[in-house]
Amino acid sequence: MGSKEETGGAGEASLDGLPSALVATVMTKLDIASICSLASTSSALRACARHILSFLPSFNLLDTAPSGDLLRPLLPPNPYLTTLKLDCSRLDDSAIAFLLKPSLHDLSLHNCADFSGRLLSEIGTRCKDLRSLYLGSVAEKRGRAIHISDLEELLSGCSHLEELILMFDVSLFLRHNFARVWASASEKLASLEIGYISSVTVTELLSPNLGSHLPSNPVQPSILPSIQKLCLNVDYITDAMIGTISKGLIFLTHLDLQDAPLIEPRVTFDLTNAGLQQINQLGRLKHLSLVRSQEFLITYFRRVNDQALLLMADKCANMESICLGGFCRVTDTGFKTILHSCTRLYKLKVTHGTHLTDLVFHDISATSLTLTHVSLRRCNLLTNHAVLSLASNKELKILDLRDCRSLGDEALQAIGTLPRLKILLLDGSDITDAGLLYLRPSVISSLYALSLRGCKRLTDKCITALFNGCCVLELRELDLSNLPNLSDNGVLLLAKSRIPFFELRMRQCPLVGDTAVMALASMLIDEAKHGSSLRLLDLYNCGGITALAFRWLKKPYFPRLKWLGVTGNVNRDMVDALARSRPFLHVACHGEELGADPYDTSDGLYTHDYDDVDEFEQWLLEADIDSDFEEMGDAENNDEMVV
Repeated sequence: MGSKEETGGAGEASLDGLPSALVATVMTKLDIASICSLASTSSALRACARHILSFLPSFNLLDTAPSGDLLRPLLPPNPYLTTLKLDCSRLDDSAIAFLLKPSLHDLSLHNCADFSGRLLSEIGTRCKDLRSLYLGSVAEKRGRAIHISDLEELLSGCSHLEELILMFDVSLFLRHNFARVWASASEKLASLEIGYISSVTVTELLSPNLGSHLPSNPVQPSILPSIQKLCLNVDYITDAMIGTISKGLIFLTHLDLQDAPLIEPRVTFDLTNAGLQQINQLGRLKHLSLVRSQEFLITYFRRVNDQALLLMADKCANMESICLGGFCRVTDTGFKTILHSCTRLYKLKVTHGTHLTDLVFHDISATSLTLTHVSLRRCNLLTNHAVLSLASNKELKILDLRDCRSLGDEALQAIGTLPRLKILLLDGSDITDAGLLYLRPSVISSLYALSLRGCKRLTDKCITALFNGCCVLELRELDLSNLPNLSDNGVLLLAKSRIPFFELRMRQCPLVGDTAVMALASMLIDEAKHGSSLRLLDLYNCGGITALAFRWLKKPYFPRLKWLGVTGNVNRDMVDALARSRPFLHVACHGEELGADPYDTSDGLYTHDYDDVDEFEQWLLEADIDSDFEEMGDAENNDEMVV
């Protein structure tokens, strides 16, 4: 005990001896979670952390959802704070006072279900210099409401806004009032995304003669004259809406529309050949996405055929990215015309292409295309020959072939020649363990994400085929869900590989059980410390999971875990106890997919270096945190930037 105290004292003395400006400079290079982790290791670093929180320009805490009491001392008065990004799952209107700073330029608030519409009006009042705003799930909790006046105060108050993302249902606003208040929106607004809005409201909103009692003037500017990027989820994609967008938004370069019909649309509420031909009349579009989701109903764009794509192709020379989902009457002729007309195309995505065959890609090597992103999900007529042709694009980085069930080992052989591949999704294909050997050595060493979900011919040997003898890998996300022949033995082999996965999905694997959990919990990482690097683990409906596994899901095991999927009815009390013991762990037990987007890596990689426990959570939960917060509150009251 004596030697340990001496060692700790010497460590603190050496830290105290360093110039505070030097320590602060180093800590400003870290993210918030790392700063808080360091603050828990010594009194000198704790004092420095409190000091720099008063002048940090950026605060990003999206992977943890702190309560208001825990967050308040982390956001002291700070005239230099320009960027704030938070998960607001545990916050409500009471947090508005310390969240909204007048210095903010970039504000992203996710999961705001417990906030009311007051959040919008207060942003307009307090954050007048905002350039970018993201609001997610506002007022979705029962009893919360948003009034049209809240939206009006937001739009009129933030006069410098350039990007606005409202990821919630704005159809709650009355239609006639909704269109009116947008007249006060920033003239600089160039990007608009809305979580849900009706097509009729969109048409009225973008009508060039909105609110005018004068005769129609076709050259009158749109109510949103500077919009270049428009992303909307609507009830129906219609000809009328497409026409209004094309005529009203003359500077549009990025159009992303998705609908999810509740019933089969009538012709007046559907997209037809005539509507598709109105797209890109001025030839400025570079990115186009038109997708009919089957979330509520199996339905397609049944009134669009090859003729529409042939006519649209004449205006597609500048297109760089095209995504078409649910065009069931478009055949190889239409798709091939698009490929050969868009000479700058680098991203192609087709979903539910029921008539798309290998012939579309037969002579792709003869074109000048350099494709880097290709997604052909649920194009069931594709075979290995299509992949052989696509593999001529050696610059491919993302290849999504989910639910193309005729693909087999010959396709893997072609994929094995793609040295730059980062994301490979092969869900539901007919590949075998032996076929996976084609991914070695070049492809497996470059991959960041690999999904083999539902490839039912795979067994435990697939782990050996992929990872046996491999050295350092970049692979961080692996999906082995719905593999009936994957067992604990396969997971043991995976643990022995010591690959520092961030996300591992093994849902609905009947032979995976407690032994697999124990193996993952005991993984040796970086030769120096025990404990898995996983931040997402999905074990939903794994047949061998019992109460024993839950003991290994408690701390100090899985120290970095943020998302966990389990079957709630295995032992409800154990699930509840686990959630209480790890309040910053999202426990899902109803079969929902974990994470917002399993294959979105745009936020970058985690760079924190944790010990056997997550020090950030420890710092938030430690017993003396209340006194720490009281000290910080005193410093704020005295207008001092010392702690």
